[in-house]
Amino acid sequence: MERREAIRNATLLFGGAITASTFSVLFESCNRTEIQGDDEILFSSDQQLLITEIADIIIPQTTTPGAKAAGVGPFITMMIKECYPEEVQKSFVEGLQNVDKLAKSKFQSIFVDLKLEDRNAIIREIADETIKFRKTDKDREKAEAEKTNNRINSNNNQPVKPGKTYFFALIRELTIMGYFTSELGSTKALAYLPIPGKFDACVDLKPGQKTWAL
Repeated sequence: MERREAIRNATLLFGGAITASTFSVLFESCNRTEIQGDDEILFSSDQQLLITEIADIIIPQTTTPGAKAAGVGPFITMMIKECYPEEVQKSFVEGLQNVDKLAKSKFQSIFVDLKLEDRNAIIREIADETIKFRKTDKDREKAEAEKTNNRINSNNNQPVKPGKTYFFALIRELTIMGYFTSELGSTKALAYLPIPGKFDACVDLKPGQKTWAL
């Protein structure tokens, strides 16, 4: 199985954690055979390091390897550069810049130089703000749709449009996807069967049992 197929399967598995924007990217944009501007530098080396460290806060090392060990940082930069449109790329870069701005305003240092508890505090604040902003935007969109008698996601054969890009939501879902489709994530965090037998569509999991890798 190619990793791109594994990524798509993981997206379906973690459906609740993946937004419409990324569903659209994986099932449409990544079918492109040519990547425009592939030789251009989108992220600086400092930003690539920042992405890696944020991912490792989202999925830290515990009894299993964390996102950094699984190489999730480079996966995220690849996905943003090769699969997302320019407006999302710009929004993502701005999100990275805002992480360091918040770190400097609160702890007088860039994010990667902070101690672990301060990094956790920064990411927790950004996550809480994202939840608040998404709820506010969703309520406003719903109100606007009701005014025009065009409810969101109504069954009128109109395609569902990708939602607004939120930096933390995007880096979180790419961290999840990258981790659980990596070799370490699949074999250490999930129950991995290298030579599968018959396919059982519905299997009960025992208490504490790991989810099966795809």
